[in-house]
Amino acid sequence: MGRLCKVDEVVPGAQRVGMIDIEAAALKGHRFSRSVIAYAVWANRRFALSLHDVEDLLAERGALVSYQTIRVWVGRFGPQFAARIRRGRPAAADSWHLDEVVISIRGRKHWLWRAVDARGDTLEILVQSRRNAKAAMRFLRKLMRRWGAPHVIVTDKLRSYTKPIAHLAPGADHRAHKGLNNRIEGSHRPTRKREKIMGRFKSPGQAQRFLAAHDQINTLFRPHRYRLSALSWRHARSDAFDLWGAYTLEMSA
Repeated sequence: MGRLCKVDEVVPGAQRVGMIDIEAAALKGHRFSRSVIAYAVWANRRFALSLHDVEDLLAERGALVSYQTIRVWVGRFGPQFAARIRRGRPAAADSWHLDEVVISIRGRKHWLWRAVDARGDTLEILVQSRRNAKAAMRFLRKLMRRWGAPHVIVTDKLRSYTKPIAHLAPGADHRAHKGLNNRIEGSHRPTRKREKIMGRFKSPGQAQRFLAAHDQINTLFRPHRYRLSALSWRHARSDAFDLWGAYTLEMSA
Protein backbone atom coordinates (compact mmCIF):
# COMPACT_ATOMS: atom_id res chain seq x y z
CA MET A 1 0.00 0.00 0.00
CA GLY A 2 1.33 3.43 -0.94
CA ARG A 3 2.33 6.15 1.50
CA LEU A 4 -0.56 8.19 2.86
CA CYS A 5 -0.23 11.92 2.23
CA LYS A 6 -1.40 14.82 4.31
CA VAL A 7 -4.07 17.23 3.17
CA ASP A 8 -2.86 19.77 0.56
CA GLU A 9 0.29 17.75 -0.20
CA VAL A 10 1.79 17.14 -3.63
CA VAL A 11 2.55 13.49 -4.30
CA PRO A 12 6.33 13.12 -4.92
CA GLY A 13 7.20 12.31 -8.51
CA ALA A 14 3.94 13.62 -9.92
CA GLN A 15 4.56 15.48 -13.17
CA ARG A 16 1.98 16.63 -15.70
CA VAL A 17 -1.37 14.87 -16.11
CA GLY A 18 -3.82 16.38 -18.59
CA MET A 19 -4.27 20.09 -17.84
CA ILE A 20 -2.31 19.88 -14.59
CA ASP A 21 1.37 20.74 -14.25
CA ILE A 22 2.24 19.83 -10.66
CA GLU A 23 5.77 21.22 -10.83
CA ALA A 24 4.90 24.63 -12.34
CA ALA A 25 5.66 27.71 -10.27
CA ALA A 26 3.20 28.12 -7.42
CA LEU A 27 0.95 31.14 -7.27
CA LYS A 28 2.08 33.61 -4.63
CA GLY A 29 0.59 32.69 -1.26
CA HIS A 30 -0.56 29.26 -2.48
CA ARG A 31 1.02 25.83 -2.17
CA PHE A 32 -0.03 24.65 -5.62
CA SER A 33 0.70 25.85 -9.14
CA ARG A 34 -1.62 27.97 -11.24
CA SER A 35 -2.52 24.99 -13.42
CA VAL A 36 -3.69 22.91 -10.45
CA ILE A 37 -5.88 25.73 -9.18
CA ALA A 38 -7.21 26.52 -12.66
CA TYR A 39 -8.05 22.85 -13.21
CA ALA A 40 -10.02 22.73 -9.97
CA VAL A 41 -11.99 25.85 -10.96
CA TRP A 42 -12.60 24.49 -14.46
CA ALA A 43 -13.79 21.08 -13.26
CA ASN A 44 -16.16 22.52 -10.65
CA ARG A 45 -17.67 25.20 -12.90
CA ARG A 46 -17.66 23.30 -16.19
CA PHE A 47 -19.29 20.08 -14.96
CA ALA A 48 -21.96 19.16 -12.43
CA LEU A 49 -19.34 18.10 -9.89
CA SER A 50 -19.30 18.64 -6.16
CA LEU A 51 -16.22 19.88 -4.32
CA HIS A 52 -15.63 16.32 -3.12
CA ASP A 53 -15.72 15.08 -6.73
CA VAL A 54 -13.07 17.63 -7.71
CA GLU A 55 -11.00 16.60 -4.69
CA ASP A 56 -10.99 13.01 -6.00
CA LEU A 57 -10.05 14.11 -9.52
CA LEU A 58 -7.08 16.08 -8.22
CA ALA A 59 -5.98 13.20 -5.99
CA GLU A 60 -5.98 10.84 -8.99
CA ARG A 61 -3.73 13.32 -10.78
CA GLY A 62 -1.24 13.59 -7.95
CA ALA A 63 -2.44 16.67 -6.02
CA LEU A 64 -3.92 15.97 -2.59
CA VAL A 65 -6.11 18.94 -1.76
CA SER A 66 -8.97 19.23 0.72
CA TYR A 67 -12.40 20.19 -0.58
CA GLN A 68 -12.33 23.22 1.75
CA THR A 69 -9.26 24.51 -0.12
CA ILE A 70 -11.00 23.91 -3.44
CA ARG A 71 -13.98 25.93 -2.17
CA VAL A 72 -11.63 28.86 -1.47
CA TRP A 73 -10.00 28.56 -4.91
CA VAL A 74 -13.31 28.48 -6.73
CA GLY A 75 -14.66 31.46 -4.81
CA ARG A 76 -11.52 33.53 -5.32
CA PHE A 77 -10.49 32.67 -8.88
CA GLY A 78 -13.80 31.77 -10.52
CA PRO A 79 -14.80 35.46 -10.89
CA GLN A 80 -11.36 36.25 -12.37
CA PHE A 81 -11.83 33.69 -15.12
CA ALA A 82 -15.42 34.82 -15.74
CA ALA A 83 -14.33 38.45 -16.11
CA ARG A 84 -11.59 37.56 -18.60
CA ILE A 85 -13.94 35.37 -20.63
CA ARG A 86 -16.50 38.17 -20.75
CA ARG A 87 -13.91 40.73 -21.84
CA GLY A 88 -12.66 38.47 -24.62
CA ARG A 89 -16.07 37.70 -26.09
CA PRO A 90 -17.34 39.34 -29.28
CA ALA A 91 -20.15 41.87 -29.14
CA ALA A 92 -23.56 40.44 -28.28
CA ALA A 93 -26.01 39.65 -31.07
CA ASP A 94 -28.67 42.33 -31.56
CA SER A 95 -31.52 40.03 -30.50
CA TRP A 96 -31.85 39.21 -26.79
CA HIS A 97 -34.00 36.75 -24.85
CA LEU A 98 -34.89 37.59 -21.23
CA ASP A 99 -36.43 35.31 -18.66
CA GLU A 100 -36.67 34.77 -14.91
CA VAL A 101 -36.81 31.53 -12.96
CA VAL A 102 -37.57 30.94 -9.31
CA ILE A 103 -34.87 29.59 -6.98
CA SER A 104 -35.23 28.81 -3.29
CA ILE A 105 -32.67 30.25 -0.86
CA ARG A 106 -33.03 29.32 2.81
CA GLY A 107 -36.71 28.60 2.29
CA ARG A 108 -37.44 31.95 0.65
CA LYS A 109 -38.40 32.47 -2.97
CA HIS A 110 -35.94 34.44 -5.10
CA TRP A 111 -35.80 35.09 -8.82
CA LEU A 112 -32.89 34.49 -11.15
CA TRP A 113 -33.08 36.95 -14.05
CA ARG A 114 -31.12 35.88 -17.11
CA ALA A 115 -30.45 37.33 -20.56
CA VAL A 116 -29.02 35.42 -23.53
CA ASP A 117 -28.40 36.62 -27.06
CA ALA A 118 -29.49 35.03 -30.34
CA ARG A 119 -26.45 32.70 -30.22
CA GLY A 120 -27.55 31.38 -26.83
CA ASP A 121 -24.61 32.95 -24.95
CA THR A 122 -25.41 34.25 -21.47
CA LEU A 123 -25.08 38.03 -21.31
CA GLU A 124 -26.01 38.69 -17.69
CA ILE A 125 -27.65 37.16 -14.64
CA LEU A 126 -29.03 38.81 -11.53
CA VAL A 127 -30.52 37.22 -8.40
CA GLN A 128 -33.32 39.32 -6.87
CA SER A 129 -36.05 38.82 -4.31
CA ARG A 130 -38.76 40.43 -6.48
CA ARG A 131 -40.33 39.85 -9.87
CA ASN A 132 -41.79 43.28 -10.55
CA ALA A 133 -41.14 46.34 -12.71
CA LYS A 134 -38.51 47.69 -10.30
CA ALA A 135 -36.58 44.41 -10.44
CA ALA A 136 -36.88 44.34 -14.25
CA MET A 137 -35.59 47.92 -14.45
CA ARG A 138 -32.58 47.10 -12.27
CA PHE A 139 -31.74 44.04 -14.37
CA LEU A 140 -32.09 45.89 -17.69
CA ARG A 141 -29.92 48.76 -16.50
CA LYS A 142 -27.16 46.37 -15.52
CA LEU A 143 -27.52 44.51 -18.81
CA MET A 144 -27.48 47.58 -21.06
CA ARG A 145 -24.68 49.25 -19.14
CA ARG A 146 -22.47 46.40 -20.33
CA TRP A 147 -23.88 45.62 -23.78
CA GLY A 148 -25.81 48.67 -24.96
CA ALA A 149 -29.35 48.40 -26.36
CA PRO A 150 -30.42 45.62 -28.76
CA HIS A 151 -32.72 45.78 -31.77
CA VAL A 152 -35.02 43.00 -30.56
CA ILE A 153 -35.94 41.92 -27.03
CA VAL A 154 -37.92 38.71 -26.56
CA THR A 155 -39.60 38.05 -23.21
CA ASP A 156 -42.42 35.98 -21.81
CA LYS A 157 -45.74 37.68 -21.06
CA LEU A 158 -44.62 39.19 -17.74
CA ARG A 159 -45.97 42.74 -17.79
CA SER A 160 -43.17 44.02 -15.58
CA TYR A 161 -40.92 44.20 -18.66
CA THR A 162 -43.11 46.60 -20.63
CA LYS A 163 -42.31 49.99 -19.04
CA PRO A 164 -38.59 49.34 -18.32
CA ILE A 165 -37.97 48.29 -21.93
CA ALA A 166 -39.93 51.25 -23.28
CA HIS A 167 -37.88 53.58 -21.05
CA LEU A 168 -34.39 52.11 -21.52
CA ALA A 169 -34.62 50.80 -25.10
CA PRO A 170 -37.40 52.77 -26.83
CA GLY A 171 -36.14 51.77 -30.27
CA ALA A 172 -36.14 48.03 -29.55
CA ASP A 173 -38.78 45.70 -30.91
CA HIS A 174 -40.25 44.11 -27.77
CA ARG A 175 -41.82 40.74 -28.50
CA ALA A 176 -43.69 39.35 -25.51
CA HIS A 177 -44.64 35.79 -26.36
CA LYS A 178 -44.09 32.60 -24.39
CA GLY A 179 -43.46 30.46 -27.46
CA LEU A 180 -40.72 32.71 -28.82
CA ASN A 181 -38.56 32.39 -25.72
CA ASN A 182 -37.55 28.74 -25.99
CA ARG A 183 -33.90 29.66 -26.54
CA ILE A 184 -33.47 30.90 -22.99
CA GLU A 185 -35.58 28.19 -21.37
CA GLY A 186 -32.82 25.65 -22.02
CA SER A 187 -30.21 27.89 -20.38
CA HIS A 188 -31.88 27.33 -17.00
CA ARG A 189 -31.21 23.58 -17.02
CA PRO A 190 -27.54 23.72 -15.93
CA THR A 191 -28.61 26.02 -13.08
CA ARG A 192 -31.17 23.49 -11.88
CA LYS A 193 -28.59 20.72 -12.08
CA ARG A 194 -26.04 22.68 -10.04
CA GLU A 195 -28.67 23.75 -7.54
CA LYS A 196 -29.45 20.09 -6.88
CA ILE A 197 -25.76 19.14 -6.55
CA MET A 198 -25.11 21.97 -4.07
CA GLY A 199 -28.21 21.25 -1.96
CA ARG A 200 -29.61 24.69 -2.87
CA PHE A 201 -27.87 28.03 -2.67
CA LYS A 202 -27.05 29.46 0.74
CA SER A 203 -27.57 33.19 0.05
CA PRO A 204 -28.41 35.54 -2.83
CA GLY A 205 -24.79 36.73 -2.91
CA GLN A 206 -23.45 33.19 -3.10
CA ALA A 207 -25.90 32.32 -5.88
CA GLN A 208 -24.94 35.46 -7.80
CA ARG A 209 -21.20 34.80 -7.53
CA PHE A 210 -21.52 31.13 -8.40
CA LEU A 211 -23.83 31.51 -11.38
CA ALA A 212 -22.00 34.51 -12.83
CA ALA A 213 -18.81 32.42 -13.10
CA HIS A 214 -20.60 29.19 -14.01
CA ASP A 215 -22.47 30.71 -16.97
CA GLN A 216 -19.41 32.43 -18.47
CA ILE A 217 -17.20 29.35 -18.22
CA ASN A 218 -19.92 27.24 -19.80
CA THR A 219 -20.30 29.78 -22.59
CA LEU A 220 -16.60 29.31 -23.41
CA PHE A 221 -16.56 25.51 -23.25
CA ARG A 222 -19.98 24.71 -24.67
CA PRO A 223 -20.22 26.03 -28.23
CA HIS A 224 -23.43 24.99 -29.94
CA ARG A 225 -22.33 21.61 -31.20
CA TYR A 226 -25.42 20.93 -33.28
CA ARG A 227 -24.36 23.81 -35.55
CA LEU A 228 -20.79 22.58 -36.04
CA SER A 229 -19.11 19.78 -37.94
CA ALA A 230 -16.98 17.36 -35.92
CA LEU A 231 -13.79 19.08 -37.12
CA SER A 232 -15.11 22.56 -36.26
CA TRP A 233 -16.19 21.33 -32.84
CA ARG A 234 -12.68 20.01 -32.11
CA HIS A 235 -11.14 23.29 -33.22
CA ALA A 236 -13.56 25.24 -31.01
CA ARG A 237 -12.73 23.04 -28.04
CA SER A 238 -9.00 23.40 -28.66
CA ASP A 239 -9.37 27.18 -28.88
CA ALA A 240 -11.26 27.17 -25.57
CA PHE A 241 -8.45 25.26 -23.85
CA ASP A 242 -5.86 27.62 -25.33
CA LEU A 243 -7.79 30.60 -23.97
CA TRP A 244 -8.11 28.93 -20.58
CA GLY A 245 -4.35 28.39 -20.54
CA ALA A 246 -3.78 32.06 -21.30
CA TYR A 247 -6.20 33.11 -18.56
CA THR A 248 -4.40 30.74 -16.16
CA LEU A 249 -1.12 32.60 -16.72
CA GLU A 250 -2.90 35.88 -15.88
CA MET A 251 -4.20 34.65 -12.50
CA SER A 252 -3.38 36.94 -9.58
CA ALA A 253 -3.54 36.13 -5.87
